[in-house]
Amino acid sequence: MRFADLFAMSINNLRRRKLRTALTVLGVIIGTASIVVMMSLGIGLRELNKELIESYGSLTAINVRGEYWGGEDSGEPNYLTDDRVRQMEKMEHVESVYPMLETDVIFMQGKYSTGTTLTGAPREYLEQIPLGEGSLPEPGDKELKLIYGNSVIQWFDNGRGGGYWETGELPDVDFMGRPMFVIFDTNQYYQSMGDGAGKAPKKYLVETAGVVEGEVNSGGTYAYSVYADLDLLKEQLRRIFRKNVIPGQPTNKKGKAYPYFIYNACVVNVDKMEHVKEVQEQLLEMGFRAYSSSEWMEQTQQQSMMIQAVLGGIGAISLFVAAIGIANTMMMSIYERTKEIGVIKVLGCDMGAIRNMFLIESGCIGLLGGVIGIGFSYGISLAMNRFQSIGEMMVGQAGDISRIPAWLSLMAVGFAVLVGMVAGFFPAMRAMKLSPLAAIRNE
Repeated sequence: MRFADLFAMSINNLRRRKLRTALTVLGVIIGTASIVVMMSLGIGLRELNKELIESYGSLTAINVRGEYWGGEDSGEPNYLTDDRVRQMEKMEHVESVYPMLETDVIFMQGKYSTGTTLTGAPREYLEQIPLGEGSLPEPGDKELKLIYGNSVIQWFDNGRGGGYWETGELPDVDFMGRPMFVIFDTNQYYQSMGDGAGKAPKKYLVETAGVVEGEVNSGGTYAYSVYADLDLLKEQLRRIFRKNVIPGQPTNKKGKAYPYFIYNACVVNVDKMEHVKEVQEQLLEMGFRAYSSSEWMEQTQQQSMMIQAVLGGIGAISLFVAAIGIANTMMMSIYERTKEIGVIKVLGCDMGAIRNMFLIESGCIGLLGGVIGIGFSYGISLAMNRFQSIGEMMVGQAGDISRIPAWLSLMAVGFAVLVGMVAGFFPAMRAMKLSPLAAIRNE
């Protein structure tokens, strides 16, 4: 018997008992929708965690901090110097290294001021910063310009309790429209402020290149930092301090400044995420503190996979109940069509064809329920995603909490068909083993 004939007979048999078929399909719909929605929640949580981690930095970047002491054998400080940076650049799987120089400064504009850290970074790093206002200085520009984080304005105050954290109102500071004075010699500044006897340090007027995009309270990777071109910052510090100790820079045993800059940190960019752990271990062996977002990512992914497995298991219970319904429907169908099965056998029909007919019927129930169930799943997912605050409340990242990728839809439909055929297998085998004569005599 041809497959087309078997398929036609199976569809006609399902049409005979429309209500029973509809109720069985409904069970598959509920089961499929349950498992897809539950799985989509697990996927959504995992993706939201990933987006949250990515917002704090690249997953292929390793943050390295220098130690101000050495190993037990050397007894020398383990500093991040240009030599160390070049050594890191030669490591396998490392694409680039961005050294970061941090120095404490005082910013002043009108009656408002704040003390914070100015970070010098290579131009390649600065190009990654999304700007809401302004633009990066032109390559070759010899003048130091600053990039302010979108939340830095919160730290300014007038020295009389008139800051943002006391009043809830942003200070009257305009990064792009008004000049900003910068004091680099913070030690002399605080000495002069302490007893008033010391000479006030020189103020430098430094232009603004841009401001990081984002609202003041939105935070972000670059929100609370101030950046400058690394080479221009080093030239500025050399001109100001000459051979004197730069605030924040370590000194030798005699208390003198080193003839080279010592970086506070650097960002090591790895070619692929799977190589991050290997490179990180090498950096740790070099005596540096090294950490990456991939560590956090790995932990959260494991937790998300566990949650996804639990949610998927809960949904699978509904589909298991639907499978029992399919098996029951097929058994009832066999009892109702016992005489028909006997006639087919007497006419010489192949036993496998009888089995396949019932498997096709149960598979069609699974297919129909799976397809409609997917449609319901998308509707439920769309309704859930209208409440963006759910994701922010659960993981601290706004976004779609339910996500149904194409592979999940295809897998769900295929699984529903498979469950239907498995549920119909034993009834199909029972139909195949019926005695032809006993079946014909059955009323």
